[in-house]
Amino acid sequence: MRFEIPEDKKLVHEMSIPIRWGDMDAMGHVNNTSYFRYFETVRIEWMHSIGAAPNPNGEGPVIVNAFCNFIKQLEFPGTILAKHYVANPGRSSFDTFMTLERSDQPGVVYANGGATTVWIDFKAQRSMPLPDWLREQL
Repeated sequence: MRFEIPEDKKLVHEMSIPIRWGDMDAMGHVNNTSYFRYFETVRIEWMHSIGAAPNPNGEGPVIVNAFCNFIKQLEFPGTILAKHYVANPGRSSFDTFMTLERSDQPGVVYANGGATTVWIDFKAQRSMPLPDWLREQL
């Protein structure tokens, strides 16, 4: 099963991530768990850049699902160009999508994926409406 990335999305962040030797597995390509770490890295960097870092004593984002479509094998050495998109803001949630390209092959998507992010009150362990300042970013 392949999940589709919507056309209607907003590019909000890009970053380069080096492929580390330790990201590979015994098959000689980047292990599937590393793709989720790349997604997490770009998502967290974006959240920090807009002031939306999780605050365990307050409020912030949590991921309630995640997926990855593995299109081509990434291998060491190399650098990934990770692009982060947002879409579908709701009352307390929004969707994030990512694409991973090699910097030496711009435009060639090696993987794409996404996650649903819910804004919560960490102490109450309940969702809450997206703050207005965050909604403006989406």
